[in-house]
Amino acid sequence: MKRRFVTMDVFTDQVFGGNPLGVVFDAQGLTTAQMQAIAGEFNYSETSFFLPPDNSENDAVLRIFTPAREVPFAGHPNIGSAIAATHLGALFDRRVGETLRFEEKAGLVRIDIRRPATGTIEAECTAPEPFSTGEPVDIEAVARSTGLSAADILTSRHVPLTASVGLPFTIAEIASMDALRRAAPGPVKAFHALPAHAHDVMIYVMTGDGHAAARMFGPLDGVPEDPATGSACAALMGLTASLDQRSDGEISLEIAQGVEMGRPSRILARASKSGGKVAEVRIAGSAVTVFEGTFEL
Repeated sequence: MKRRFVTMDVFTDQVFGGNPLGVVFDAQGLTTAQMQAIAGEFNYSETSFFLPPDNSENDAVLRIFTPAREVPFAGHPNIGSAIAATHLGALFDRRVGETLRFEEKAGLVRIDIRRPATGTIEAECTAPEPFSTGEPVDIEAVARSTGLSAADILTSRHVPLTASVGLPFTIAEIASMDALRRAAPGPVKAFHALPAHAHDVMIYVMTGDGHAAARMFGPLDGVPEDPATGSACAALMGLTASLDQRSDGEISLEIAQGVEMGRPSRILARASKSGGKVAEVRIAGSAVTVFEGTFEL
């Protein structure tokens, strides 16, 4: 059976920017092992696979694989897959509308299509789980995994910790843009010292009101560094909102990632608060098609 695919560059409006993504449209009949092998063949940070939905009210099942494992939710595969489906026009004989619903391991994910005056299609993804934080993470373990020193890691707003809106990450604020540029993924054994469920680490710097710069290292997932990590940025958005003194309203953040890799990415995030709690987190961005074709398996 010939299966259609496209590759997208996500969280950018320029080819060869942002985060590459493989999207397989016709994944019916593929085993989990085959999908994992295909993801390894693409060798992008993630590859997504469309299957018919279990509930006819939804658009598709979306399964997402890194080169090393399947993940329950991820940001750039949702953004890129939704825009790819919009270009295609239909999924499984169902017309693609301005709102898509994907059934994923983490839950039902809603993506809203936006068409700004620039003509570039954008998508906004609502995280499938409420924002949550877990245990503090040892500063020395974070330093070893990011090639930094403990002195580079800030603790004034929060200590390094785990956070999630569907996929957990270790998140740490660091002291300067110089430290962000100096960072590099440490030895693989350093990542084994991080929490087992959150062994990917995002470090970030607040660069101004409503702006941040970030990097994400995930070698245990086969991703030494990721150019744009929507799920981690969504967790960072939830954390930022939780630390904000406002008890109600909407808080937004524009996050730059991938700059040090030569693949600049722009992730737009926002969170709503109600009664002092983070109620909902969303991430948005654009994507462009790079390659399209078929393979037979």
